[in-house]
Amino acid sequence: MLTELSSKAKVVGAKQVKRALDAGRVMTVYLASDADPRVTEPIAEACTEKGVKAETVSSMKELGKACGISVGAAVAAVVTE
Repeated sequence: MLTELSSKAKVVGAKQVKRALDAGRVMTVYLASDADPRVTEPIAEACTEKGVKAETVSSMKELGKACGISVGAAVAAVVTE
């Protein structure tokens, strides 16, 4: 599941994911279960509105590591190139 974040084009962070959702470029969104709901809930709602698959991962640390960054991430998405 998270392996596609390391091998495909991605965006990390709520603002970048929201922009990509608005542009119709998102294939899958990943939301960290331990992230602030004020960050993740608007993204989850946007996924529902746009019919994009949203997956929950166990932690921000795990999501950040899957994205290849040294800090945690609340939201990340696999995007079309």
